[in-house]
Amino acid sequence: MEHLESMTDFFAARVEGYDEHMLCEVEGCKEGYIAMAGLVPKNTKNMLDLGCGTGLELDEIFKILPDIDVTGIDLTQSMLDKLKEKHPDKNLNLICGDYFTVDLGMKKFDCCVSFQTMHHFTHAKKIELYQKICSALTDTGCYIECDYMIESQEEEDFRFEENERLRKEQNIPEGEFCHFDTPCTIENQIAMLKAAGFKKVTQQLRVGNTTILVAGVIGI
Repeated sequence: MEHLESMTDFFAARVEGYDEHMLCEVEGCKEGYIAMAGLVPKNTKNMLDLGCGTGLELDEIFKILPDIDVTGIDLTQSMLDKLKEKHPDKNLNLICGDYFTVDLGMKKFDCCVSFQTMHHFTHAKKIELYQKICSALTDTGCYIECDYMIESQEEEDFRFEENERLRKEQNIPEGEFCHFDTPCTIENQIAMLKAAGFKKVTQQLRVGNTTILVAGVIGI
């Protein structure tokens, strides 16, 4: 039986090899980091990065927008420490916490990004978070999500059912974050973003299962 690790423990144990793993072993991520950087609006001053980890997406974004203010949220302090080591001269406000509960503010950010972090949560949790993101963005803001997405509804259903089975067998309390991949279809991801209030959602990249969606607050 697969043992489910807490999300924090899972990533804390993998900090040292995380960058190499994502860049070299996860299909599409290397291309995704570069593509995401190119999609961040050039007039962005304040950006929110959810599940920022060691900042691989910021490595590319800072090459284009070196002076932006970034608020980064992640559950794992050792990941944030690594990010700060890489970019000691950047305008970083790093929060070790749960981005579902951290106050994101209202109309505060020009852009929000997330990279390979959303494929661990239910539809309901995602819509709840997407509503917070939508409210935290300025009137012309956008949300850029690069994530593990699949094409089969049957596979999505199986992954969620398997996650639920393992949680029950291991007596994991409801609400406790554990690492288990529950990717959704692209169609479902787009539907969730629109249900949360985003007016227009477009697909910008797909390499393997690594997919980028851009969601706008206004429908242009």
